[in-house]
Amino acid sequence: MTDIIRRYACAAGRVQGVGFRMFVRQQAVMNDITGWVMNMPDDTVTMELQGTASAVEAVFAAIRAGNYFIRVERLDMEERSPVFGERDFSIRY
Repeated sequence: MTDIIRRYACAAGRVQGVGFRMFVRQQAVMNDITGWVMNMPDDTVTMELQGTASAVEAVFAAIRAGNYFIRVERLDMEERSPVFGERDFSIRY
């Protein structure tokens, strides 16, 4: 059986108004990740990702790489306890 991990992260940089939440959601769905992503009033974006360690790391690698519009300058992470029963990845408002 594969161990499931959960990580909380806070991204800073050019991450609001550039499609970052949808980008994170797309990466999560492609990697079978559950959790959520949400804009914060201080112009950062917070998220919790849950899945296999390799899948979670793949999503964070894509987040760090960004794209033409997205530029992550800082990505702070913390371990969290897995949430059982979570079935999808959502954008929170």
